[in-house]
Amino acid sequence: MSIADNLVAFTLAATLLTITPGLDTALILRTATVEGRRQALRAALGINVGCLLWGAAVAFGLGALIAVSELAFNILKYCGAAYLCWLGLNMLLRPRRSVATPQADTGRQGNGFIKGLFGNLLNPKIGVFYVSFLPQFIPQGEPLIAWTFGLVSIHVVLGLAWSLALISATRPLAEVLKRPAVVTWMDRSTGVIFMLFAARLALSKR
Repeated sequence: MSIADNLVAFTLAATLLTITPGLDTALILRTATVEGRRQALRAALGINVGCLLWGAAVAFGLGALIAVSELAFNILKYCGAAYLCWLGLNMLLRPRRSVATPQADTGRQGNGFIKGLFGNLLNPKIGVFYVSFLPQFIPQGEPLIAWTFGLVSIHVVLGLAWSLALISATRPLAEVLKRPAVVTWMDRSTGVIFMLFAARLALSKR
């Protein structure tokens, strides 16, 4: 394929992967609904900075190590599962009754950027995915590092666009989503989802 064909094919594949519901979607929707747009944007930025860091790791060889080393994969996998389980338990056992504001409840609200970043970095399947997926779209003879960062940048742009769409979709339902019963339900249901993702990650294989 030509360079243009590679870019178009990757963009289409990355778009489908981006809009497939997963942990990132759950985190952004929950954060936008319960903690507000600003924290949701921070979470989206954290997720995509994580993607850039994984791209750098793949470009410089760490991703390949995770892909072939059972020990490295398992260490990162279990750390990620523990982190997701911790987040999920907090949401499940200590659900909110109201939407946080920038002036209130900042202690429990936490930092959306950190949640998004570590949720992404502690998922070794992102690294394995990049190692196995990106090389298919890098033309033979082209510089590996430049193309890796270029393709990851496309994925990041798509991820940010999708995140903004998800955050915007919560605005028409803002009044309903601010009701105490709905806020509590969102926290608990997202907590369950996070714990399921933690179990899935802990049981996953390369």
